[in-house]
Order: sequence, then C-alpha cells, then structure tokens
Amino acid sequence: MGTRPNFILKNILFFLLGLFAVMSSVAVAQAPKKVVAVSEFENKANYRGQLDLGYGMADMLTDALIKSGQFIVLERQGLDAVMAEQNLAASGRAAKVGGAVIGDIKRAQILVQGAVTEFEESAEGGGQGLKLYGFRLNSERAEAHVAIIIRLIDTTTSQVMASQRVEGTAARGGMAYGYSTRGFGFNQSGFKATPLEEATQIAIDNAVAYIAAQSANIPWTGKVIKVENGMAYVNAGHESNIPSGAYLMAFRPKGELIDPDTGMNLGGEESFVGRLQVVEVRPKFSKARVLDSQPAAEGDIVRFSA
Repeated sequence: MGTRPNFILKNILFFLLGLFAVMSSVAVAQAPKKVVAVSEFENKANYRGQLDLGYGMADMLTDALIKSGQFIVLERQGLDAVMAEQNLAASGRAAKVGGAVIGDIKRAQILVQGAVTEFEESAEGGGQGLKLYGFRLNSERAEAHVAIIIRLIDTTTSQVMASQRVEGTAARGGMAYGYSTRGFGFNQSGFKATPLEEATQIAIDNAVAYIAAQSANIPWTGKVIKVENGMAYVNAGHESNIPSGAYLMAFRPKGELIDPDTGMNLGGEESFVGRLQVVEVRPKFSKARVLDSQPAAEGDIVRFSA
C-alpha cells in the first residue's frame, strides 16, 4: 500500500517540473530580445601562443549568444567593412540598387566587453612536467583553466551596468595531446577536443548565462520610426519577439545631459507621450495603434507597459 502513494507523488512531482519547464520556456520566448554587440576581447592573460584570443573569444561569445535565441546580436567585428560599403554607396561611384544605406547599421542597446585574465594549460606525466600554453607531449594528465571578465556597457551613457568574472576548468588524463604550430586556431583540430577548448567553452557558456540574467533586469527599449493615420511604426518586430496586442508606453526625449568635465552622456529627461497597442507584427517592425489624444512622433522612445 505504501508504494502506490509514493508512485503518485513522483508522478505529480514530474508533472510539476515539466509544467515549470514549459512555462519557463514560454516566458523566455515571449521576452523581448535585447540588441547586443560584442567587442574584441583584451588579452590580459600571460599567453603568447598561436591563438588570437581577442577575436577568437569574441567570435565564440557572439556565436553562443546567437544560439541562445535570447538576443539580437550585431556583428561588430565586421563593422568596418559595412561602413566602407555604405561610404561607397554614398559616394555615387556604385550602383544605388541594393546598396548599403547610411543609417542602416542597427544600434546596440548593450555592448559586451571582455578581458581574458587566465588562459593556461598544464600537462604532467611520462616522467615529464610540461607547462606550455596550448601544447603537451606524452601527457597522462592535462588541466586547463580559463577566466574572463565580462562587462555590460550602456551604449547611450557608456556606463558599466554590470561586471563579473566567469571561469571554466577542464581536465583529461590517459592520453597524449599535441598540435602543429601551423594553422592552430579556435576553429581548427589542434584546439578542438582539448581540455583548453573545453575550459574555454565552459567559460563562454557561463558568460552567456550571466549576460542573460543581467539583461533581464534592463528594460527593453525601441523607437518610433514614423506615425501615419493614427498608427505608429516601431523599429522591432518578430525578430525581437514583439507580441501582437502588447501595450507600449511612448516617451519623448527632452535633451541629453553631458558631464562638462568628462564629456560623458549622463542620459536625459523624458516626457510621457501616451500609450500604443501593437496590432500588426512584421519581421523587423511593428504597427501600433495610438490610444491617447497626444500622438507619438518619430524618434519617440517606446517601452513595454507594466
């Protein structure tokens, strides 16, 4: 008789856990996506090997943020090429059809900066003790440790909103590892499937979890593109997880406050304009009905209504 109540309790527990997982995934899916950009990492570790830590780490974090499905990630490392293409289109020396347009670069709400403070691997065994970054020979055991400082920057004010050290550690034994100095990189076989690669991936995954947790506390913002016939066009749509029927609050900036000593943008005051309701969602923009007598205008800031 005692086993059946336990069986029922276990089933109830599994059901509640499953329901919680579904509700959590729905909540993530409905949350608006913040626009983030990842800058090249600083190499502050004692590493002088074959890997380009600055670009390699930024690439791995960019890829992980995209795969998480929680962000719109801008390709900042290719920004120079985009701007050059826009300048060429603006110069009149190239065909205008399909050309890049000045102002088409989307602005990130959050800039992610990283600094690699530890990136090392030690190998021991076979009568030898080696500590060569990225290299080991006849090793019975290899250990790797990676540490990164992650900072989230408000692109409007340039202020640091959050900062955290994330780490990754991995070890492997019973095998010999090595690599050739030719063609050794983040995406090549000499680095993959090694303790150093595993520790790096763990650190990157921890960075994504931290960025997601911190960005959840940062209010989503969008902007009004134009207003026409009582409808406001907002610069976010399906790609940003904007739901149809959502209520938005429109605010009008009243000017920026600039620190006279540092020149830093300290933000600015806003005046409340009115409410909007999203009635149509397209991939990159949404149409929202103006609900109040005071109409929204191009450039107004919009946020989700509480």
